[in-house]
Amino acid sequence: MLGHKVRRFRQEQKLSQTEMAEMLEISPSYLNLIEHNQRPVTVPLLFRLGQVFPIDLREFAQDDAAALAAGLREALSDPLFESLKLRDQEIRDVAEVSPTATQAVINLYKAYAELREDSQALVERMADSSKLQGLDTQVFPIEEVRDFQQSQLNHFPELETAADALWHEAGLQSDDLYQGLVRHLQSVHGIGAKVMPVDIMGETLRRYDFHRSRVLLSEILAMPSRKFQLAVQLAVTSHGEILDRLVAKANLSSPEAEKLLRIGLAGYFAGAVLMPYDAFLTSAKELRYDVEILQNRFG
Repeated sequence: MLGHKVRRFRQEQKLSQTEMAEMLEISPSYLNLIEHNQRPVTVPLLFRLGQVFPIDLREFAQDDAAALAAGLREALSDPLFESLKLRDQEIRDVAEVSPTATQAVINLYKAYAELREDSQALVERMADSSKLQGLDTQVFPIEEVRDFQQSQLNHFPELETAADALWHEAGLQSDDLYQGLVRHLQSVHGIGAKVMPVDIMGETLRRYDFHRSRVLLSEILAMPSRKFQLAVQLAVTSHGEILDRLVAKANLSSPEAEKLLRIGLAGYFAGAVLMPYDAFLTSAKELRYDVEILQNRFG
């Protein structure tokens, strides 16, 4: 069904249903049914669209809902969304009715997954520099950290609660998250933030300047990564007690492993700040999974 494409195209052209119906030589009520997938876009009507508007009919006629539904289904298969229990038909309906919002949700999940991978990669890079002795009797720090994370199902409610509290305490807004984090660091902790040229930072992505109490970020970082690094700094600055408590709970065998776990936990907190999952799930239930409203609230 192509009704959603017709509606989106009409809105992009800033036309009312009455105006577009007149141009297509059909009634406004019939156009309304088409836009809500209650009537098909017939071949003559498709040709009429091509005559009236400069569109590629082959591209317009393609049904991209299947690909969007597959992407949304993949995102919702994450254990994070297990409680939603959406049926395949519901996912398909969302993709057909709100393709742009569906793509936004897919992009949001991909960003979260990348941040999660970045956090794990950071831990592994730190592990590469670990110097171990007695390898026959001592496990690698990275293995100890992974074992602990797996024992917790990589789920740390304390950090997610702290990340959610930060949104309320700092008055964060999704469309101004970077500046919100900068303001909070400065006003509450007296820590500034400055983006530095790569020729000064070299391969370092983030560095804390103790003399001037500021976080230095490399200019090569994309905006999502800059937000992530500021949130990592907040984890260390604001929630050291939580990090210490979780590290102690892990009962690791070496300072190297404790350091790696602390870095990984700070990254976990940062990921939760960038995507406040509890708030997202609560809103999804309250809004009955209206993807367009969710996009406006969290996009």
